[in-house]
Amino acid sequence: MNEHNADNQSLLPDKPTGERKIEHVRLCLNEDVEGAGITSGLEKYRFRHNALPELDFSDISLETPFLGMQLRTPFLISSMTGGSKATGAINERLAAAAEERGWALGVGSVRAAVEKEELASTFHVRKQAPTIPVIANLGAVQLNYGFDADACRRAVEIAGADMLVLHLNGLQELFQPEGNSNFSGLLSRIEQVCRQLHVPVGVKEVGWGIDGETASRLLGAGVAFVDVAGAGGTSWSQVEKFRSKDPVRRAAAEAFAGWGNPTAECIVEVRKLAPDAGIIGSGGLKNGVDAAKALALGADLAGYGRSLLGPAVESEETLHATLAQVEFELRTVMFGIGAGTVADLRRTARLVHTPS
Repeated sequence: MNEHNADNQSLLPDKPTGERKIEHVRLCLNEDVEGAGITSGLEKYRFRHNALPELDFSDISLETPFLGMQLRTPFLISSMTGGSKATGAINERLAAAAEERGWALGVGSVRAAVEKEELASTFHVRKQAPTIPVIANLGAVQLNYGFDADACRRAVEIAGADMLVLHLNGLQELFQPEGNSNFSGLLSRIEQVCRQLHVPVGVKEVGWGIDGETASRLLGAGVAFVDVAGAGGTSWSQVEKFRSKDPVRRAAAEAFAGWGNPTAECIVEVRKLAPDAGIIGSGGLKNGVDAAKALALGADLAGYGRSLLGPAVESEETLHATLAQVEFELRTVMFGIGAGTVADLRRTARLVHTPS
């Protein structure tokens, strides 16, 4: 155990620091930043119970392959933070829990560490997570602001990552006080990165969703996986609203509280258009039942972000208990429908659409 989390106490500073990364964490925990008037769409599906599953619960396996790697669970701790002392400690705690329970781990945007070497240590998670898949993360828009394949390669090295994900966050950049909004020509730049990096490159949204048509363009450019990161969870226009001092943008943010493509719709669309693609289903997942639905709809992994942030900041014990609960909920769904493996869950005919 390291010095940051040895006392098992909260990792959030007592007072605001002014640092963007830690203020993002504070706002996500303390303000109403969830999308309004829009959901993940997962609530429109339910599983038909199987009263005779013909399974021993203890034999149910969560093991699953993803891009040639074998994972102990089909879960991902989604990219959230890093870039400061406090957020680096959060990354360490997340990494240790992910390693112990066999979850894949995404780190927050490594841009700060690429630009400032002294911040690199806040993304060094391999000491805590030596065996699980780790995904480095950069904003795709930075490819229009001086970042190239070498910078992406550096981000992978800093995190000791197995993969890189480039995030698309156009609306967040518009509402962010220091945002970058030139998203022109990004597809060709993403294609260049995919060709030049030695690790799989994926693309993710940050809460507004990647639809099937956009995913097809990305996969055609060489992207190895897509994290749909749909609507129904955190709205980053709402987060940035609380940081903005621009009265126009603060007021305008309210008009976009219900913006985005619901997670369930994104998963279905992408899987239909890309049967063999690597798909991560994230965006508004609350529990293991949501994960089961995402997997049955076509996702390879189920990703969790803000729902794990509070437990991660609170204590190691709370975080571990939260991950264990999600795993138990998924296993219980599988028992309840008679699916002994994740592959069986993905093939199930017991997920039914129940639109309201």
